[in-house]
Amino acid sequence: MTVHLPSGLPRYLLRRLGQAVFVIWAAFTVTSLLLYLLPSDPVQIMIGPQVRPTPGQLARLRHEYGLDQPVVVQYLTHLGRALQGDLGRSIQSGVPVVTELTRALPNTLALTGCSLGLGTLLGGAVAWSAAYTSSPRLRATLLAVPSLFNSVPTFWLGLVLMQLFSFTLRAFPTSGGTGFAALVLPAVTLAVPSAAFIGQILGAELIKAVREPYADTARAKGASRSRVLWGHALRNAMMPTLTVLGLLVGWQLSGSVVVETVFGWDGIGRLTEEAVRTQDIPIVQGLVLLAAVCLALINLTVDLVYPLVDPRVLVRGPAGRPGERAPARVLDGASSAATMASAGDR
Repeated sequence: MTVHLPSGLPRYLLRRLGQAVFVIWAAFTVTSLLLYLLPSDPVQIMIGPQVRPTPGQLARLRHEYGLDQPVVVQYLTHLGRALQGDLGRSIQSGVPVVTELTRALPNTLALTGCSLGLGTLLGGAVAWSAAYTSSPRLRATLLAVPSLFNSVPTFWLGLVLMQLFSFTLRAFPTSGGTGFAALVLPAVTLAVPSAAFIGQILGAELIKAVREPYADTARAKGASRSRVLWGHALRNAMMPTLTVLGLLVGWQLSGSVVVETVFGWDGIGRLTEEAVRTQDIPIVQGLVLLAAVCLALINLTVDLVYPLVDPRVLVRGPAGRPGERAPARVLDGASSAATMASAGDR
């Protein structure tokens, strides 16, 4: 059987891929320019404040690291090396930047994955309960409570959890541990605000969806409330939720700086704090580039999932903006999906 891809899909994918590449290049370029404009001397930072080198020694070190070249030459040299996977060496440890990043990245990915999964489950449960209940007072409470957790600072929540479960109950290690036990409290700290955000957005979208005409049609044909929510409302509520999930991953990567520092979790966040504190410029530049790559991949993944959830994205874009004209079979598929949703179970 031959699979026919919509003719608008390749152009959509190429445009999104081009945007991702541009974001990565722009982040590298802006970071290089900002680091060049810093008043501190990278060579002086490398040798430390205790050493008083002669002007000749400083000139030799600057030449060795290419810091005596024009900024354009430095930028092109660093860009060429970055394309080959060479981001330089840490000023403090002398270890290649790529080695430092690959050492810390798995721990941060584990923390982000666990916290996002837990936050999605908790937020989804709150949203589902708010949309399923027939009590207006309970629904209003379920939608209002998450806003309280959105305003809680992560460092304060982390300290409270550490005081309660580590020092008082001694159920989890305080800081600096490894393994699943040391991962629980940092993951919960990041998951609580994420769950609140998901619960608010998904709950509001589900409630909006169950009031649409196609939901009334499904109920008139005998579909239960849970069937209407699961079979009809959820798909229509997924588009804003996917956008929120993409934003939450970026928020968790930035929030890991505080959480990993509080709990002593050896990940990208803690490495960022140490690099900024010690002014380790190659590490900082590598971290910014890694963050740009991660965010670009996240946005690209969300953009690729959009057409799977709603093929009409190829026509009007994920935010409802007019886009390129899709072929007839895409429009027919989108119309069929909308017709099936509005008609209920056949």
